[in-house]
Amino acid sequence: MSIRIKMQKMFPQLLLTGVLLLLIVILSITSEYFLSWENFRNILDQSSVHILLAIGMTFVIASGGIDLSVGNLAALSGVVMAVAMKQDIGVFPAVLLGYFVALLFGLINGLIVSYIKISPFITTLASMSIARGFALILTGGVSIYGFSTTFKFWGTGSIGPINPPILLSLIFSILGIFLLAKTLWGKYSLALGGNGEALRYTGVNVGLYRISIYCFSAICAATAGLIMTARLNSAAPLAGATYELDAIAAVVLGGTSMKGGKASIIGTFIACLTLGVIRNGLTMLAVPTYYQLVITGSIILAAIIISELRSREA
Repeated sequence: MSIRIKMQKMFPQLLLTGVLLLLIVILSITSEYFLSWENFRNILDQSSVHILLAIGMTFVIASGGIDLSVGNLAALSGVVMAVAMKQDIGVFPAVLLGYFVALLFGLINGLIVSYIKISPFITTLASMSIARGFALILTGGVSIYGFSTTFKFWGTGSIGPINPPILLSLIFSILGIFLLAKTLWGKYSLALGGNGEALRYTGVNVGLYRISIYCFSAICAATAGLIMTARLNSAAPLAGATYELDAIAAVVLGGTSMKGGKASIIGTFIACLTLGVIRNGLTMLAVPTYYQLVITGSIILAAIIISELRSREA
């Protein structure tokens, strides 16, 4: 493969890296507090939930699907963990129960998309509503507070210079890179998005692989729910709203094609960090939240347009 072709394939990631470095330089000049380890740790910490959701979303979109339920599923998983702990169930069983509920949703999403042939958009839109409804039912619409130190460790603890949310996001990122590049599961995920029918004709059980992809996305969502709940020491039934949109934006920004068949976990990770730096910088500059939404959305749109135009020329 020539250097030119490699550069074309890596263009979204190179563009993002350049934008990220430029933002760091500009914000370092405009704010004396930006360029510090504490602030970078804060950016990584705040980005961890988005990274986890986006890693799972990368595989779903690469396979030609979409998962709109991940934000609400993260909230439901956290609520299930909280309710279980309030019933004097131990931390570990409670966390497992939260993961089980998330996996159940992922399994159902995958089954409906794979075997009933309902659009992934419609399927996960419905499961998004169902997950939020269950979260509200379990809590009565009121946040659940007060958990043990063991549980809170996963949101506010410390492991040397980093904390558990950062560690979990890094672990899942490395796992995602390995799965995509080194396993048949990752290659089949891309093949499903590229030409699922051709893959079926080779004898691969495409339904089973698609189900497993939605289950992996659900596991990422449950991990995000664990972090959100432990960090705030509170299980809020309305937590995670619109997080799925942030995940989709990061995935597309990172170079994964919405049509499927092409993906980059590294690109997704860099995109999440870039969005985290933008939010952090705008907050430091005291830019009002509503202006932040406009600025962030405009940057995302511009980057996606540039990447799409570039890919058409390739």
